[in-house]
Amino acid sequence: MNTEAAMTGIGSEVIETPSLPSPRTGKKAPLPFYPVHHALEEESGRRHAELFYLQKQIQSQTPMVIVLADGERVEGCIEWYDRNALKVRGREKVLIYKSAIKYMYKVGENGSGI
Repeated sequence: MNTEAAMTGIGSEVIETPSLPSPRTGKKAPLPFYPVHHALEEESGRRHAELFYLQKQIQSQTPMVIVLADGERVEGCIEWYDRNALKVRGREKVLIYKSAIKYMYKVGENGSGI
């Protein structure tokens, strides 16, 4: 649909209405994706193991090395945790998102995963 605008003098505005494509018929729009934030039943055992491990390290104040996804190493004791983050007290207090953690190990272990 083309529209034409005429200028009739000084101060006139040119207004164009864009032509819109006709909607597709016969195809449904894709449903939006919403990530699941709660642990599924099959993952609940793994989650409980994670929570038990973190609580044990907090209570014993075990010095830990936390290796981040980018290779950076953070050394310190875990002070607290929640669903998405850990607070580590080392040289400085640091809040680390769990999604950024590659792995962690106790200071003194080799951390090679073997």
